[in-house]
Amino acid sequence: MKRFHVHVAVHDLRQSIRFYSSLFGAAPSVTKDDYAKWMLDDPRVNFAVSTRGAKAGLDHLGLQAETGAELEEIGSRLAQADVSVAPQKGAACCYAKSDKYWTIDPQGIAWESFHTLDSVPVYGGDTAIKAGERKAACCAPAAV
Repeated sequence: MKRFHVHVAVHDLRQSIRFYSSLFGAAPSVTKDDYAKWMLDDPRVNFAVSTRGAKAGLDHLGLQAETGAELEEIGSRLAQADVSVAPQKGAACCYAKSDKYWTIDPQGIAWESFHTLDSVPVYGGDTAIKAGERKAACCAPAAV
């Protein structure tokens, strides 16, 4: 089963952690100096906030696959959607190592489809880049 992913760039991480912990009725499953993530089952969502974006607000949306096969299925569907798709294998970003597919929807919103392989000790081993003309909080490849 896939999990919906939302990443919001925030101005004040502590205040945002307080707000979202209250909203979700749960503490973050990952907390760093610049990042927090909730892996919720109700609703089934991977919700992350960080101070890494160029501006506060929605940074990107995504689908987290539970298996490599699920990720490849998502990648195949994106290839049929007549949009540019940038694969990223073994990406080290957001304190995780993941295989990914990045794309931009018709409204200009970045979408990250990914399968997490492991955790890593730093936020972005891969260089944070610009998706279109906006600085991305995550490590989307320059092709997106």
